[in-house]
This record gives sequence, structure tokens and C-alpha cells, in this order.
Amino acid sequence: MKRVLALLLVAIAAPTFAQTPPPKLEVTSTQFTLPNGLTVILHEDHRVPMVTTNMWYHVGSAREKPGRTGFAHLFEHLMFMGSGHVKPGEFDEWLEESGGDNNGSTETDRTNYWINVPSNAIQLALFLESDRMGYLLESMTPKTVDAQRDVVKNERRQSYENRPYGMAEPTLGELLYPPDYPYHWPVIGYMPDLTAASYDDVVEFYKSYYAPANASLVVAGDIDPARTRALVEKWFSDVQKGRAPEQMHVPEVPLAGVQRKTITDRVQLPRIYDAWLTPPHFKAGDAALDVVADILAGGKNSRLYKRLVYDMQIAQDVNAEQASAQLSSSFQIVVTARPGHTVAELQKVIDEEIGKLQATGPTDHELQRSVNQIEASFYNRLERVGGFGGVADQLNAYYTDTGHPDYFNEDLARYRVLTTADVRGAAQKYLPLDKRVELTVEPEKP
Repeated sequence: MKRVLALLLVAIAAPTFAQTPPPKLEVTSTQFTLPNGLTVILHEDHRVPMVTTNMWYHVGSAREKPGRTGFAHLFEHLMFMGSGHVKPGEFDEWLEESGGDNNGSTETDRTNYWINVPSNAIQLALFLESDRMGYLLESMTPKTVDAQRDVVKNERRQSYENRPYGMAEPTLGELLYPPDYPYHWPVIGYMPDLTAASYDDVVEFYKSYYAPANASLVVAGDIDPARTRALVEKWFSDVQKGRAPEQMHVPEVPLAGVQRKTITDRVQLPRIYDAWLTPPHFKAGDAALDVVADILAGGKNSRLYKRLVYDMQIAQDVNAEQASAQLSSSFQIVVTARPGHTVAELQKVIDEEIGKLQATGPTDHELQRSVNQIEASFYNRLERVGGFGGVADQLNAYYTDTGHPDYFNEDLARYRVLTTADVRGAAQKYLPLDKRVELTVEPEKP
């Protein structure tokens, strides 16, 4: 799954190329590190009297081992079930009473937790976040783990096993990566692994990765930086440092040829998934492939949508994405056939349009439209400070990926400097028709 694009306040370009450099956005922040290793980033924004805390633990499903998958996502659930000084149920109860809300999410490379509260409740948010970082094990029991294990299993059933086309995503990972590669298994894990996980296994995972030295905290919104730093030091300074895990180094795993697989599902229409292995996030080619995805299937004016859905009327929907991640990315094209049509018809047109883009590249207008849309998405994401994809979340994302929380301008610059030749070259280099995964989902026969 792709991490959200960065935030940047820009003047959206007119239909022709801008003649003067666009203004830069200054998302000011201060950064410091506590003695226990916790990196803290403060961002001041007084537009509304709200504060968000945004905690990233630099661990996701990629840190798991074959046979013990699903731990990172299981911990996302356990972190809301009480801690040393917060009884089960009080976490949400206290936040709701203060007018706040919260949530969390797990991906391959990180697990994040955010809390939004009125600015006069900032100490409550910091207390709750620090207590589950430092004192979770005082509340966690085998019974708690078993209860959340069942919740996660049910979530897997709902989101994958019993959802139309739900098993396509985990199947793609298994086809793209070998069994020992960190992206081979799904984030939610496998049922046998969740069943086999012992309480001691879960405790060891927590001690290995849920430590201040493996985390970063953003506090953003209606804050006074000096006072907020003092509050962070007050609530987090007693959390034990723990050990910082070693960095991951995995070899590149190129596809040797075309891998085809067909699975069946309780669906009415066939669907084709084409996938390629592509460069990691922020590496050369990553930004160009975002533009390739937009040109092929980014809206009703895109090449594949116009041809498959409008002109030929053989597809219900078309999507394309450069799913960027830290270790490796994947480029995916997903098309659902209309009744009476086959995936073979769809694949023929997909290959033709990829071939055209590889041969002649995009037009100047297509490139400019894609860059404009990316700039607009940067602008839109600045509208909120907290929650998934807000300013605080992006500050943490940039820090985690680049070491610089203020990477907004550098991120957008990757797209502004692209030429039609760059986009054509990316399509040629990273979307070979003879080295990819072709997954087909067919309706189950009666």
C-alpha cells in the first residue's frame, strides 16, 4: 500500500507552464531528541484551537518473520487496550470526554498512532501516548492478547477472505516477492501465524520495537513550542530507552519473467491485476512512475479509462498506482471487465497503451495536467493538521524516510522537473511486458 503524497502550499499552475518559480512553503518545525532516544518534532499552527500528537514506531510487517506474521498489526490493536495507569476502556472514554478522537494504522514499514484534542487537553494526549509507550506490559495479559488476536482474525475475514476480490492483494505480494522477503506476506498476517503466536512472542516483539529509540513524535497545532517541549519532557522522560533495532538491508529481487496466476472468488465480473517491481520511495524513477500511473488511469481523461470504459466499453473501472515503500515498490494496473468481456480483451488494450507510452511518451499537456493534479493534492492536504495524511503525519513520514521533516519542497520538486522524456523512460525501464505479474480473479462457477 502507497504512503500519502507530501504536503505543499503552491499556486496551482495555469494550463501553460509557469514562467516564474512557484512560491515555496515554509512548514516550520523544531526538533530535539530526549535522552531516552525519542525524536520529537514540534509544529506551530494557530488556525484552530486544536492539537494533534502523531507517534510513528519505525516498525511494520516487514520486521516480522516467516511463521510469525501479523504482530505489527496485532500491536496496533493492543495499544488501545489500556496501559499501566490507564484501565481498559479509559483511553477512548477520557478522549471523548475532552472532545478528542484518535486512531492508528499499520503498514509494511511503520505503525502510527494519532490523537486530536482541543489545545487545552494537550497534557491528556501526551500522558496517554507516553503511558502506552512505557507501561503497556503492566496492563497486557495473555487474555488481552487472545481477545485482540480474535479481533484481528475477524478483521482478516472481513477485509480479505470474505470481501470481493479481497484475496488479490495478499496474492500479489506472494507473487512479486520470494517467501523470505519482508513484503511477501500481508500486513494483517496469516491465520496460522496469528493462532500460533504466544504471549511471550508478543512481549518480545514489543520489547524489540516499541521503544523511544525506534519512534518519532510530532506535536502540531495550537501550541507554544517552549511550553510543549517542557510537557513532552515531563511525560516521556521516564520511559526507558530500550534498544534500537538494526537497519534492514535486503537484496533487490527482480522478476525474471511473466508470472501468471488465476484465482476464483464470489464475484460477478473478472478482474486483471498487472504488477511490476519498481524503485523504492524517493529513489530515481519513483516520481516519474506516479505520473505514468496518472496518465494511464488517473481519471476519466486518462488513456486507459478513455479507451476501455468510454470508447470500447469493455471495462467497468480502471486504476493504476505506483505503490511506493521503503525497501521496494510495485506499480499496479487493475481493470474490471464489463459483463460479457474477458481479461484477455483487457490485457490486449493495456499492453497497447503501455507500448504507446513507451514509444512516444506523454504529450506536454498530459505531463502538465498530472503535475497540476499532484500540486493540488499537496495543497489540499494542508487543510488539516491532524489525522491520517495531515501535516503532522507528513512531517513524521518525511523524517522517517529522509531524516528531514521539512522535506515538502524537495518532494514536489521531484515532479516539477520531470520531462516527457523522463516519463517515457520510466515506462520503458520499469514496465516491461515480459517481466511482470499477471493475476486474474475469475467468478466462481456455480
